[in-house]
Amino acid sequence: MAKPGIRGVDEMGGFEYCTGQVEIRTKPYLLTNMEKSKMKRREFLAAASIAPIAGVSSLAATDSSGGKQEYLEFRQYHLNLGSKKNMVGNFLKNVGIPAMNRIGIGTVGVFNTIYGPNSPTLYVLLVHKSLETVMNSASMLMADDEYRKADFIKTSLSEPGYVRMESSLMVAFKGLPKLRVPEKKSRIFELRTYESHSIKAAKKKIEMFNEGGEIKVFLKTGLQPVFFGETLIGPKMPNLTYMLVFEDLADRDAKWKVFGGSPEWKKLSSNPEYKDTVSNITDIILRPTSYSQI
Repeated sequence: MAKPGIRGVDEMGGFEYCTGQVEIRTKPYLLTNMEKSKMKRREFLAAASIAPIAGVSSLAATDSSGGKQEYLEFRQYHLNLGSKKNMVGNFLKNVGIPAMNRIGIGTVGVFNTIYGPNSPTLYVLLVHKSLETVMNSASMLMADDEYRKADFIKTSLSEPGYVRMESSLMVAFKGLPKLRVPEKKSRIFELRTYESHSIKAAKKKIEMFNEGGEIKVFLKTGLQPVFFGETLIGPKMPNLTYMLVFEDLADRDAKWKVFGGSPEWKKLSSNPEYKDTVSNITDIILRPTSYSQI
Protein backbone atom coordinates (compact mmCIF):
# COMPACT_ATOMS: atom_id res chain seq x y z
CA MET A 1 0.00 0.00 0.00
CA ALA A 2 1.37 3.47 -0.87
CA LYS A 3 2.41 5.72 1.97
CA PRO A 4 0.06 8.67 2.67
CA GLY A 5 1.25 12.19 2.00
CA ILE A 6 1.80 14.89 -0.61
CA ARG A 7 3.71 13.54 -3.60
CA GLY A 8 4.69 16.83 -5.22
CA VAL A 9 3.62 20.31 -6.28
CA ASP A 10 3.55 21.39 -9.92
CA GLU A 11 4.59 24.77 -11.31
CA MET A 12 0.98 26.00 -11.24
CA GLY A 13 0.41 25.21 -7.58
CA GLY A 14 -1.50 21.93 -7.98
CA PHE A 15 -0.36 18.88 -6.00
CA GLU A 16 -0.70 15.12 -5.85
CA TYR A 17 -1.86 13.59 -2.57
CA CYS A 18 -1.93 9.91 -1.67
CA THR A 19 -4.38 8.71 0.99
CA GLY A 20 -2.73 5.31 1.18
CA GLN A 21 -5.24 3.69 -1.18
CA VAL A 22 -5.88 6.18 -3.96
CA GLU A 23 -4.05 9.15 -5.44
CA ILE A 24 -5.78 12.49 -5.70
CA ARG A 25 -4.64 15.36 -7.93
CA THR A 26 -5.97 18.80 -7.12
CA LYS A 27 -6.59 21.63 -9.52
CA PRO A 28 -3.96 24.34 -9.52
CA TYR A 29 -4.20 26.70 -6.61
CA LEU A 30 -3.95 30.28 -7.80
CA LEU A 31 -1.50 32.22 -5.68
CA THR A 32 -2.25 35.71 -4.50
CA ASN A 33 0.21 38.50 -5.32
CA MET A 34 1.38 38.51 -1.70
CA GLU A 35 2.00 34.74 -1.75
CA LYS A 36 3.88 35.01 -5.05
CA SER A 37 6.04 37.74 -3.55
CA LYS A 38 6.84 35.57 -0.53
CA MET A 39 7.75 32.62 -2.75
CA LYS A 40 10.07 34.75 -4.87
CA ARG A 41 11.73 36.08 -1.74
CA ARG A 42 12.27 32.52 -0.41
CA GLU A 43 13.75 31.47 -3.77
CA PHE A 44 16.04 34.51 -3.77
CA LEU A 45 17.22 33.87 -0.22
CA ALA A 46 17.87 30.21 -0.98
CA ALA A 47 20.03 31.10 -3.98
CA ALA A 48 21.76 33.89 -2.13
CA SER A 49 22.57 31.71 0.89
CA ILE A 50 25.55 30.28 -0.98
CA ALA A 51 26.84 33.59 -2.25
CA PRO A 52 27.99 35.33 0.96
CA ILE A 53 30.59 32.63 1.71
CA ALA A 54 33.83 34.49 2.41
CA GLY A 55 32.61 37.54 0.50
CA VAL A 56 31.54 35.93 -2.78
CA SER A 57 28.49 37.85 -3.98
CA SER A 58 27.35 35.92 -7.06
CA LEU A 59 27.37 32.49 -8.65
CA ALA A 60 30.15 33.65 -10.97
CA ALA A 61 32.66 35.89 -9.19
CA THR A 62 34.01 38.73 -11.30
CA ASP A 63 37.34 40.50 -10.89
CA SER A 64 37.82 44.25 -11.19
CA SER A 65 38.71 43.96 -14.90
CA GLY A 66 35.46 42.13 -15.68
CA GLY A 67 37.09 38.71 -16.01
CA LYS A 68 35.35 35.76 -14.43
CA GLN A 69 37.17 34.25 -11.44
CA GLU A 70 37.18 30.47 -11.53
CA TYR A 71 36.26 28.22 -8.63
CA LEU A 72 38.82 25.63 -7.61
CA GLU A 73 37.73 22.43 -5.91
CA PHE A 74 40.59 20.61 -4.23
CA ARG A 75 40.07 16.99 -3.22
CA GLN A 76 42.18 14.60 -1.19
CA TYR A 77 41.37 10.94 -1.71
CA HIS A 78 42.68 8.82 1.15
CA LEU A 79 43.47 5.55 -0.57
CA ASN A 80 43.18 1.91 0.31
CA LEU A 81 46.36 -0.06 0.83
CA GLY A 82 47.72 -2.95 -1.21
CA SER A 83 46.13 -4.00 -4.49
CA LYS A 84 43.24 -1.52 -4.10
CA LYS A 85 45.50 1.53 -3.88
CA ASN A 86 45.17 2.41 -7.58
CA MET A 87 41.38 2.10 -7.81
CA VAL A 88 40.73 5.87 -7.67
CA GLY A 89 43.50 6.72 -10.13
CA ASN A 90 42.44 4.10 -12.66
CA PHE A 91 38.84 5.26 -12.46
CA LEU A 92 39.76 8.93 -12.91
CA LYS A 93 42.03 8.14 -15.85
CA ASN A 94 39.59 5.98 -17.78
CA VAL A 95 36.14 7.23 -16.75
CA GLY A 96 36.07 10.03 -14.19
CA ILE A 97 38.04 12.81 -15.90
CA PRO A 98 36.41 12.37 -19.34
CA ALA A 99 32.99 12.48 -17.66
CA MET A 100 33.93 15.58 -15.65
CA ASN A 101 35.05 17.30 -18.84
CA ARG A 102 31.75 16.39 -20.51
CA ILE A 103 29.68 18.14 -17.81
CA GLY A 104 31.74 21.33 -18.03
CA ILE A 105 34.56 20.87 -15.52
CA GLY A 106 37.29 22.23 -17.76
CA THR A 107 40.57 21.05 -16.28
CA VAL A 108 41.34 18.25 -13.84
CA GLY A 109 44.74 17.92 -12.21
CA VAL A 110 45.78 14.74 -10.40
CA PHE A 111 48.89 14.55 -8.24
CA ASN A 112 50.92 12.22 -6.04
CA THR A 113 52.98 13.37 -3.08
CA ILE A 114 56.76 13.75 -3.25
CA TYR A 115 57.09 15.51 0.11
CA GLY A 116 54.08 15.73 2.38
CA PRO A 117 51.78 13.54 4.49
CA ASN A 118 52.82 9.89 4.69
CA SER A 119 49.37 8.34 4.27
CA PRO A 120 48.58 7.24 0.68
CA THR A 121 46.69 10.17 -0.80
CA LEU A 122 45.73 11.26 -4.30
CA TYR A 123 45.30 15.01 -4.76
CA VAL A 124 42.74 16.14 -7.34
CA LEU A 125 42.11 19.71 -8.51
CA LEU A 126 38.89 20.54 -10.40
CA VAL A 127 38.44 23.85 -12.20
CA HIS A 128 34.86 25.19 -12.28
CA LYS A 129 33.75 28.14 -14.41
CA SER A 130 30.89 28.87 -12.00
CA LEU A 131 29.20 27.44 -8.91
CA GLU A 132 26.70 25.57 -11.11
CA THR A 133 28.99 22.57 -11.62
CA VAL A 134 30.19 22.79 -8.01
CA MET A 135 26.64 22.38 -6.73
CA ASN A 136 25.34 19.98 -9.37
CA SER A 137 28.34 17.89 -10.41
CA ALA A 138 27.26 14.79 -8.46
CA SER A 139 23.82 14.60 -10.08
CA MET A 140 25.22 15.59 -13.48
CA LEU A 141 27.83 12.84 -13.31
CA MET A 142 25.29 10.24 -12.20
CA ALA A 143 23.25 11.16 -15.27
CA ASP A 144 26.24 10.24 -17.44
CA ASP A 145 25.80 6.61 -18.60
CA GLU A 146 29.50 5.74 -18.76
CA TYR A 147 30.18 7.23 -15.34
CA ARG A 148 27.12 5.74 -13.65
CA LYS A 149 27.74 2.22 -14.96
CA ALA A 150 31.43 2.07 -13.99
CA ASP A 151 32.37 -0.69 -11.53
CA PHE A 152 34.08 1.87 -9.30
CA ILE A 153 30.77 3.67 -8.73
CA LYS A 154 29.11 0.40 -7.73
CA THR A 155 31.65 -0.70 -5.10
CA SER A 156 30.20 -2.34 -2.00
CA LEU A 157 30.44 -1.36 1.66
CA SER A 158 32.86 -4.23 2.27
CA GLU A 159 35.13 -3.24 -0.65
CA PRO A 160 35.05 0.57 -0.99
CA GLY A 161 37.00 2.37 -3.71
CA TYR A 162 38.78 4.59 -1.19
CA VAL A 163 38.85 5.25 2.54
CA ARG A 164 37.50 8.82 2.55
CA MET A 165 37.54 11.96 0.44
CA GLU A 166 38.08 15.48 1.80
CA SER A 167 37.22 18.52 -0.27
CA SER A 168 37.70 22.27 -0.10
CA LEU A 169 36.41 25.02 -2.36
CA MET A 170 38.36 28.11 -3.36
CA VAL A 171 37.72 31.14 -5.52
CA ALA A 172 40.62 32.34 -7.66
CA PHE A 173 42.30 35.62 -6.78
CA LYS A 174 41.47 38.76 -8.75
CA GLY A 175 45.14 39.06 -9.63
CA LEU A 176 45.08 35.64 -11.33
CA PRO A 177 41.40 34.90 -12.04
CA LYS A 178 42.00 31.79 -14.17
CA LEU A 179 44.19 28.75 -13.64
CA ARG A 180 47.33 28.67 -15.78
CA VAL A 181 48.01 25.24 -17.26
CA PRO A 182 51.79 24.78 -17.51
CA GLU A 183 53.62 23.17 -20.38
CA LYS A 184 53.35 19.37 -20.37
CA LYS A 185 56.95 18.43 -19.67
CA SER A 186 58.86 17.04 -16.71
CA ARG A 187 57.60 19.14 -13.79
CA ILE A 188 56.80 19.24 -10.11
CA PHE A 189 54.35 21.39 -8.18
CA GLU A 190 54.54 23.15 -4.86
CA LEU A 191 51.26 23.58 -2.98
CA ARG A 192 51.41 26.20 -0.23
CA THR A 193 48.63 27.03 2.25
CA TYR A 194 48.78 30.18 4.38
CA GLU A 195 46.58 30.13 7.46
CA SER A 196 45.63 33.34 9.27
CA HIS A 197 44.48 34.01 12.83
CA SER A 198 41.46 36.06 11.73
CA ILE A 199 39.39 36.90 8.68
CA LYS A 200 40.78 40.45 8.72
CA ALA A 201 44.35 39.13 8.59
CA ALA A 202 43.46 36.65 5.84
CA LYS A 203 41.88 39.37 3.71
CA LYS A 204 44.91 41.57 4.24
CA LYS A 205 47.25 38.83 3.02
CA ILE A 206 45.08 38.34 -0.07
CA GLU A 207 45.24 42.10 -0.63
CA MET A 208 49.03 41.87 -0.40
CA PHE A 209 49.03 39.39 -3.28
CA ASN A 210 46.52 41.33 -5.40
CA GLU A 211 46.70 45.09 -4.86
CA GLY A 212 50.00 44.97 -2.97
CA GLY A 213 51.75 43.44 -5.96
CA GLU A 214 53.11 40.17 -4.56
CA ILE A 215 51.81 38.23 -7.57
CA LYS A 216 53.67 40.66 -9.84
CA VAL A 217 56.86 40.06 -7.87
CA PHE A 218 56.37 36.32 -8.28
CA LEU A 219 56.14 36.68 -12.04
CA LYS A 220 59.00 39.15 -12.30
CA THR A 221 61.40 36.90 -10.38
CA GLY A 222 60.58 33.78 -12.39
CA LEU A 223 58.13 31.99 -10.10
CA GLN A 224 55.37 30.42 -12.20
CA PRO A 225 52.00 30.32 -10.42
CA VAL A 226 49.32 27.86 -11.50
CA PHE A 227 46.64 29.37 -9.28
CA PHE A 228 45.97 31.46 -6.19
CA GLY A 229 42.78 30.66 -4.30
CA GLU A 230 40.90 31.97 -1.28
CA THR A 231 39.32 29.09 0.62
CA LEU A 232 35.54 29.48 0.88
CA ILE A 233 34.81 26.08 2.42
CA GLY A 234 37.35 23.72 3.93
CA PRO A 235 39.55 22.95 6.94
CA LYS A 236 41.85 25.29 8.85
CA MET A 237 40.08 28.48 7.80
CA PRO A 238 40.66 31.28 7.16
CA ASN A 239 43.37 30.47 4.65
CA LEU A 240 44.57 30.85 1.10
CA THR A 241 46.29 28.28 -1.10
CA TYR A 242 48.44 28.65 -4.17
CA MET A 243 50.34 26.33 -6.50
CA LEU A 244 53.63 26.89 -8.32
CA VAL A 245 55.28 24.79 -11.03
CA PHE A 246 59.01 23.99 -11.36
CA GLU A 247 61.19 21.78 -13.51
CA ASP A 248 62.58 20.01 -10.44
CA LEU A 249 63.65 20.65 -6.84
CA ALA A 250 66.88 22.38 -7.89
CA ASP A 251 64.86 24.77 -10.08
CA ARG A 252 62.52 25.39 -7.13
CA ASP A 253 65.35 26.29 -4.76
CA ALA A 254 67.00 28.59 -7.30
CA LYS A 255 63.83 30.52 -8.10
CA TRP A 256 62.84 30.98 -4.45
CA LYS A 257 66.35 32.35 -3.83
CA VAL A 258 65.87 34.94 -6.57
CA PHE A 259 62.49 35.88 -5.13
CA GLY A 260 63.86 36.22 -1.59
CA GLY A 261 66.59 38.58 -2.78
CA SER A 262 64.29 40.76 -4.84
CA PRO A 263 64.29 44.46 -3.83
CA GLU A 264 60.56 44.60 -4.59
CA TRP A 265 59.86 41.68 -2.25
CA LYS A 266 62.03 43.12 0.52
CA LYS A 267 60.16 46.42 0.28
CA LEU A 268 56.74 44.76 0.20
CA SER A 269 57.46 42.31 3.02
CA SER A 270 58.70 45.13 5.28
CA ASN A 271 55.47 47.11 4.85
CA PRO A 272 53.90 47.26 8.36
CA GLU A 273 50.45 47.22 6.75
CA TYR A 274 50.95 43.52 5.95
CA LYS A 275 52.61 42.48 9.20
CA ASP A 276 51.33 39.39 11.09
CA THR A 277 48.88 38.24 8.46
CA VAL A 278 50.05 34.59 8.32
CA SER A 279 50.09 32.31 11.37
CA ASN A 280 51.01 28.98 9.76
CA ILE A 281 52.29 27.69 6.40
CA THR A 282 51.84 24.20 5.00
CA ASP A 283 54.09 23.20 2.11
CA ILE A 284 53.63 20.08 -0.06
CA ILE A 285 55.60 19.00 -3.13
CA LEU A 286 53.57 17.11 -5.73
CA ARG A 287 54.18 15.23 -8.96
CA PRO A 288 51.45 15.03 -11.64
CA THR A 289 50.18 11.67 -12.79
CA SER A 290 50.59 10.69 -16.43
CA TYR A 291 46.92 11.50 -17.07
CA SER A 292 46.77 14.81 -15.20
CA GLN A 293 45.49 17.71 -17.27
CA ILE A 294 47.66 20.13 -15.26
